[in-house]
Amino acid sequence: MQGKIGLEEHFAIKETAGDSLKYFRPDEQVAVTKKIMDLMDVRIREMDEYGMQMMVLSLNSPAVQAIYDRKKAVEIAKKANDEMAEAVARNPKRFRGFAALPMQDVDEAIKEMYRAVKDLGCVGVLVNGFSNIDDPENYKYLDDPIYRPFWAEVEKIDTPFYLHPRDSMPCNLHQVEGHPWLLGAAWTFGVETAVHTLRLMCSGLFDEFPKLKYILGHLGEMLPFTIFRTQSRILKTGRGIPAKRPLSEYMNDNMWFTTSGQFRTQALWNTIAEFSSTRVLFATDFPFEEVSDACTWFDNCSISETDRYLIGRQNSIDLFHLTGL
Repeated sequence: MQGKIGLEEHFAIKETAGDSLKYFRPDEQVAVTKKIMDLMDVRIREMDEYGMQMMVLSLNSPAVQAIYDRKKAVEIAKKANDEMAEAVARNPKRFRGFAALPMQDVDEAIKEMYRAVKDLGCVGVLVNGFSNIDDPENYKYLDDPIYRPFWAEVEKIDTPFYLHPRDSMPCNLHQVEGHPWLLGAAWTFGVETAVHTLRLMCSGLFDEFPKLKYILGHLGEMLPFTIFRTQSRILKTGRGIPAKRPLSEYMNDNMWFTTSGQFRTQALWNTIAEFSSTRVLFATDFPFEEVSDACTWFDNCSISETDRYLIGRQNSIDLFHLTGL
């Protein structure tokens, strides 16, 4: 399929490039650094070869979210957004961007969101999970009450919000101790991000702000396949959950799911069956996954051509109000 739009396509600036190296073998790191910092030739050549018209760029992980110094977090978020905006301005038909936000300071995060969306032209915001604040051992998830004013502004500005994974805090990783092969994208990323999303749903966030547009990668971090049992047990046990509606309704009404890193047709079928093809968006997870793998699978997977066009292109155009393509 020609004209695909990718939704989880990472870049780095020099201050954050090192955050990504641990996910690659030593012999791969030089090439990966070149790819993730490139916003011109290397990336566009791959896009052209595999039928991608556009990448929506986002800063790598954890980047800003791991910078516990508030002033430094604000500085790096602004710098990353400025550099990304320059690349978008040079190639507006090939790139758009998600803003990075310094969630260590709620007021500054709101200011940067408005600057990035209104002044820089970002089509959404992306946050890499929880944020470390003031101390590397102190961290907060986005269901914390301090973030309610932020969510109010996200709804008000009507911009999509992408929750992207990051490594869990070491204190929360004892269950995989001695099994390093399960860290990161292999397993713990998905668990961490699914739990974070469940916390948000259960907190009543989507009751308070019913117009939020919330995106999850990797076909929903396993939630489309497990939400029935989660909801069933909550209904049977109660436990005083603040959420007023079944969790699956929030997923139906407020969430979209990208194909990043989940190049499995059966998993795609399940997500479509649960939430419809209008809630699925194409993504590759560049450079952590290969553009060739993502595109070759998607172009040939067993779905209707109508669904392929919706997922590969039209849903993103509609969600992000993309023009000039």
